[in-house]
Amino acid sequence: MGWEVPEGKSGMAGFGTYERTVAAMDGLLSGRDWVCGARFTMADVYVGSQIDWGLNFGSIPPLPSFAAYAERIRTRAGYQAAKAIDRDLIKAAKG
Repeated sequence: MGWEVPEGKSGMAGFGTYERTVAAMDGLLSGRDWVCGARFTMADVYVGSQIDWGLNFGSIPPLPSFAAYAERIRTRAGYQAAKAIDRDLIKAAKG
């Protein structure tokens, strides 16, 4: 993007790297079922959608922690209901 993170500021808000973000999420999801621990929360709705989308479109690496988390998300009734709505809307848009 034409700019570099100043030395010593990579840990500050607004700075960082894709690699550090992936590593942080991998570490988080490797040690628990859900973002906040043992219980599904609203954080999982947001993070789960990002992980699911990223795995489907190849924008994040298919790490075992991400694949297992996405599978847990995909088995939830709410996820399946939302996907059914998406499929119906796509079908209707195509005519």
